[in-house]
Amino acid sequence: MQNPSPKPSLQKWLESLISDPIAKALAKNSHLTRTQLETFLIDALAEKASGKPMPYETKAKLRLIKSGVSRGAFNRTLAQARRNIAESIYTLILLGYLGIFDTSTLDPYVEIANKIRTYTEAYRDLWKRKKPSAEHLRVISMLQKEIENELVQLSKPRMPRAT
Repeated sequence: MQNPSPKPSLQKWLESLISDPIAKALAKNSHLTRTQLETFLIDALAEKASGKPMPYETKAKLRLIKSGVSRGAFNRTLAQARRNIAESIYTLILLGYLGIFDTSTLDPYVEIANKIRTYTEAYRDLWKRKKPSAEHLRVISMLQKEIENELVQLSKPRMPRAT
């Protein structure tokens, strides 16, 4: 008897990653399209999640559209995602080189990154518990909503300061 296909469980896992409210808010303001993010996640994490090597043809079939995509389309989208990620990293390196990271203009972004880390740790702890308390669930929910609201605020264009 053959092992059942890992496709449904991997696709469910992928959908949960992409539909996470904080991931959605971050992705909305990233340089990645949903398709690029989905493709990159499959490439970066599917083998780890399934516990076995996976050819690109199989990875292409993990896409969340019913028929999957061709290996060529998967590879083109993956190349676009990698290029966008590299450009984002180079932008951060450039800002550091130009001394922008030394200013207080990035403080809100550092603060939200710390809150997201706290949220992630609390969320992990929640799933480790057999029966999380109502208070624990309430705090997690509040933190999630606070992060989502702050991400919305950070994504809005700011008016230049009058001098």
